Amino acid sequence: MALASLVLLAAGCGRPTDAADGDGGGYSFPGGDTVAIRVDHVGGFVPATVNLTRLPAVSVYADGRVITQGPTTMEYPGRALPNIQVRRISSGDVQTLVAKALEAGVGKPTDLGTPGVTDLPNTRIIVTTADGVKKTEAYALLDDMTNAGLTPAQEQARRKLLDLVKALTDLDTSLGAGKVGPVEQYTATKVAAVAAEWQDPGAGVDSGPAVAWPGPALPGASLGEGLSLGCVVADKDAPAVLAAAAKATAITKWTSGGKNWTVTLRPLLPDETGCESLGK
Repeated sequence: MALASLVLLAAGCGRPTDAADGDGGGYSFPGGDTVAIRVDHVGGFVPATVNLTRLPAVSVYADGRVITQGPTTMEYPGRALPNIQVRRISSGDVQTLVAKALEAGVGKPTDLGTPGVTDLPNTRIIVTTADGVKKTEAYALLDDMTNAGLTPAQEQARRKLLDLVKALTDLDTSLGAGKVGPVEQYTATKVAAVAAEWQDPGAGVDSGPAVAWPGPALPGASLGEGLSLGCVVADKDAPAVLAAAAKATAITKWTSGGKNWTVTLRPLLPDETGCESLGK
């Protein structure tokens, strides 16, 4: 696909393209909350709560926001809120990254093989173009492909995807010095809360004092048969939830409806709407 036929991603929602695209125009720029490129890790041998609340590795939005998870500490228990960071790039650089993704083979029916390892996640890459959303998913996308049972062609195809992921997660190198804005903290306007009945962590671990849950009543809607997990979304209550969570940990005992709960918090990203966005 020629670069001229890509969706020219920009924040100006509804403004038509010019005739420079390959088909003479006729479609509109997507809004700023449109995901231009996203890299997710999905599945793998992890608890259901981890799969449901895992953040994308990187999300590049049409308006130039790039959202990633920042460094985490090794302390236990960990903090209740993930460290979500946002940086900004130009709309032209968004288009450059879209082109890189397509050149790496995203959306093409490429034989990526299946490495001979178990329990690892899939890496899913999506890119938005004038022809719609393109997607590629690769199981166990690893740097070390030694003894993975792959053909040279499969290794080469995987290497292109690995190089793309590295470029997206190191924009200072891939786009050049001065092309990426400073790190800012991402503040969500909605927060999903995945709730399970609270269990004592045991082994002398202090979960701290119980905290009254300031959001919608827990546990919320079931997330699936056999999971024993519920989900609610704090919208108007999001500031209160974020303030309380800033002082909490991953094993804090939250109280709601006369019961105790363990709550895993997942701030929603700009394109996400609610609990139905989790684990997709």
